[in-house]
Amino acid sequence: MNLRYFEPEDFEDILEIEMETFSEHNPFVYINFYEINSDGFIVATVGDKVAGYVVGYQIYENEGRIFTLAVKKGYRDKGIGSELLRAILNLFCRTGLKYARLEVRRSNVRAQKLYNSMGFVQCWVEKKYYSDGEDGIIMKAYLQPPYDMNSYTNLLDNKINNKYESGITNENTL
Repeated sequence: MNLRYFEPEDFEDILEIEMETFSEHNPFVYINFYEINSDGFIVATVGDKVAGYVVGYQIYENEGRIFTLAVKKGYRDKGIGSELLRAILNLFCRTGLKYARLEVRRSNVRAQKLYNSMGFVQCWVEKKYYSDGEDGIIMKAYLQPPYDMNSYTNLLDNKINNKYESGITNENTL
């Protein structure tokens, strides 16, 4: 597995993963993220296939938002989601952010377990957050730099490595 920044030729693979993962989707939002905030759009590849992606950006002076994280069916339960989450949290830390926020469907217990394992806690519930009426759980994590890159430094391409070198801490800390 390799982690790298999104490239325009990844667009079709991202759309395929998004359509199999989410019931709501807008293909143009990914191009907009790439154009506005390319550093916050990271993909995981296995061989020459995009296996997953994460998109995050700064929303407040000290807070980043994870807009989306998805892993393609067939690549799930292999640690790819965890590595993508670590990568975006590391990016947030390296840019000086103190908190990370995300929204997750109440029914998505698998994702909630992943987020809890990375230090996210439930803050509140937004009733009928999603267009189908399902509630969204808002979760936040406090980021404690330096963020641990030890477990996946070898997975990152030179572009990310050169930009976000960090020290090593306990793997379970943010």
